[in-house]
Amino acid sequence: MTTLNGRTAVVTGSTSGIGLGIARALARHGANIMLNGFGDASDIEKIKEEITALGVKVAYSPADMSKPAEIRLMIADAEKLLGSVDILVNNAGIQNVQPIWEFDDNKWDQIMAINLSAAFHAIKAASRGMMARKWGRVINIASVHGLVASPFKSAYVSAKHGIVGLSKAAGADLAPYGITVNAVCPGYVDTPLVRKQIPEQMKAHNMSEKEVIEKVMLDKHAIKEFVTVDNIAETVLFLCGEAGGKMTGIALPVDGGWSAM
Repeated sequence: MTTLNGRTAVVTGSTSGIGLGIARALARHGANIMLNGFGDASDIEKIKEEITALGVKVAYSPADMSKPAEIRLMIADAEKLLGSVDILVNNAGIQNVQPIWEFDDNKWDQIMAINLSAAFHAIKAASRGMMARKWGRVINIASVHGLVASPFKSAYVSAKHGIVGLSKAAGADLAPYGITVNAVCPGYVDTPLVRKQIPEQMKAHNMSEKEVIEKVMLDKHAIKEFVTVDNIAETVLFLCGEAGGKMTGIALPVDGGWSAM
């Protein structure tokens, strides 16, 4: 079993969905957690209490992932409040579905900032402490769209391909210091972000909700089911453990066989 006692993990976008699942899993294995994300203050407090009950320290940063200065402050706060940043999970992301000839310019900029540039700024901020301790794990939550494309997602596909490239480059830079950097590439995971896409996809494809799920979202899955949050969380745990210690710069699909088809 992976033991992370004494380690601290920063998980961006961890107040819901995949990020929250990852934070819970890391905490169950002993890691202190810096939560990050938007949401109702009372809901975030409940999440903090729930994870603290697992016997670890928990802090929260409201850092906006589109703002580099706030990202740097989040990392500094984690080091100050929790002692270090040993594990960094870059998970925060947004989506917009439009054909490229209609794609909103501001949405493009926001997606690039949050889905790609934020990971760069967080890795840069966290890496020096990891280098000093000669140990670190960076897991970038990419997407199957970091490996293949789909219509109407020009910004998302571009950003996620960038995350895969960033993982390779950062993995090469940081390997001499005992730090691994990898990308996890989920297929469709049943989360609020994915559910939000369904009306957009219904409009873009002129389909019903059922048709979007079956003919758009799961059409390319060899396994005709959504990937679960637990599937992703367990993959992150694997990469943080001894078994993943010699893996770096890879893009690991957890996509129901999509990228193999």
